[in-house]
Amino acid sequence: MRHFKILFVFLLFLIGSCNKKENHPYTFYYWKTNLKLDQEEKKIADQATVPYLYTRFFDVDKVNGKFQPVAVITKDKSFQTDKQIVPTVFITNQTLLGISAEEIRFLAESIHILIQKKAEEYHLKTNNEIQIDCDWTAGTRNDYFKFLKELKKISGKKVTCTLRLHQVKDKKQTGIPPVEKVYLMCYSTSSPLENSDKNSILDINILKSYLSKMEDYPIKKIEVALPIYSWGIVTNHLGKHKLINALSKRDLESPNFKKISEHEIQVLKDGFYFGSYLNKGFKIKAEEISEEQLKEVISFLEKKIPHFNIIYYQLDSKFVLDRKF
Repeated sequence: MRHFKILFVFLLFLIGSCNKKENHPYTFYYWKTNLKLDQEEKKIADQATVPYLYTRFFDVDKVNGKFQPVAVITKDKSFQTDKQIVPTVFITNQTLLGISAEEIRFLAESIHILIQKKAEEYHLKTNNEIQIDCDWTAGTRNDYFKFLKELKKISGKKVTCTLRLHQVKDKKQTGIPPVEKVYLMCYSTSSPLENSDKNSILDINILKSYLSKMEDYPIKKIEVALPIYSWGIVTNHLGKHKLINALSKRDLESPNFKKISEHEIQVLKDGFYFGSYLNKGFKIKAEEISEEQLKEVISFLEKKIPHFNIIYYQLDSKFVLDRKF
């Protein structure tokens, strides 16, 4: 009888363990050029359970053959946070095309100096990490990886990088970056400017197919970036598309619009809408991410990655209101 009781308790423990939802520490990307937090954003950031805020400092592009920092951050006095700032830099893939060894060194030095300058100028409490975001390809992988090593050497910081879905699926071609930790970007599963009935921010079937062998990825320290942003895709009479950022389904409730499906409307009257002039007959499709989609992605990734933090993209009151984190 005693053995039966012990077995029963053990089975209960097992069932409880299986049903227990893993609690993932979380924080946010901050991706605006002017560092500025409203009350809601500050409150949500302070509640986040990871002590870091991943903050974009600037982009790097090649203009007329020269490296250029693009949209370097400015700071408003309202930007106050207890989080440590992780400087994040986006580098275009074309920046790395045909780059020489001297240019790699120059690029790493320039990025390190500008990060330091901005952190000191704005009294930002940074941690010991620099995150690089780049959609590198098979053609730029070797020079990009040399750049990551050079940046680590010059800065003395821990250098990490983002990892896109195709870079996991095609790892033989795109290579494994020389970093200890990567940030898996679980969004941008297709282009919003193509004719498609899929959600271009996140299509879960595409994500699952690209990450079917995620457990075999050689870098084991993986954090997960999940989307909470939304946008509108405008289609004109010729079938051409353009994006309106931060648009949601709620914004499409207007007497000037006719609802033609769950997420799409048709413009009934010429006029300015959301900062753009739109003609009668134009269509707008709102793409946003539901709690159910996020839960399904997390549940799928829990089978592939032992433990991970979540970084939501991005911290903006428009996207964080009414969300459960």
